Amino acid sequence: MLKIAPERPGTGYSREKFPHWKTVRGTCNTREVVLQRDGTGVRTDNRCAAVSGTWRSPYDGAVWRRASDVDIDHMVPLAEAWRSGADSWSTARREAFANDLTSSQLWAVTDNVNQEKGDKDPAEWLPPRAAFHCMYARSWTDVKYRYGLTVDSDERAVLTRLVASC
Repeated sequence: MLKIAPERPGTGYSREKFPHWKTVRGTCNTREVVLQRDGTGVRTDNRCAAVSGTWRSPYDGAVWRRASDVDIDHMVPLAEAWRSGADSWSTARREAFANDLTSSQLWAVTDNVNQEKGDKDPAEWLPPRAAFHCMYARSWTDVKYRYGLTVDSDERAVLTRLVASC
């Protein structure tokens, strides 16, 4: 069960406190690994950069053929995590969170949709594709639970409503 608590202030937050896109294997960083995992027919160059492939964004259903049109979204945004308890974590734990390939934390999505989401929680933003709302709520809940992050009451209400409709 998720712990309910008011969001903490964002005081002291910086993306740099969450080292991300670390090298995973060879020259492949976390971003490139997610592009390969979530795409189809992905080809990479000798630096592991995706040079071709197809990506379908779960947030809006759009299909992209250029990796530059795709962002890797942190399901629970880094700033949201900070306000939900990550402000007390070590840098190593924040790095693990920002590069987590084992949970539902990282998704290849349409870049401008990800930018619209920003650091909002589900009470403030949901993906435009309603068919993904159930998975979004489950994934958000999974990440918050795995990392012991809190939810505020509005966030919990929306998550409860969404999961009940699954």
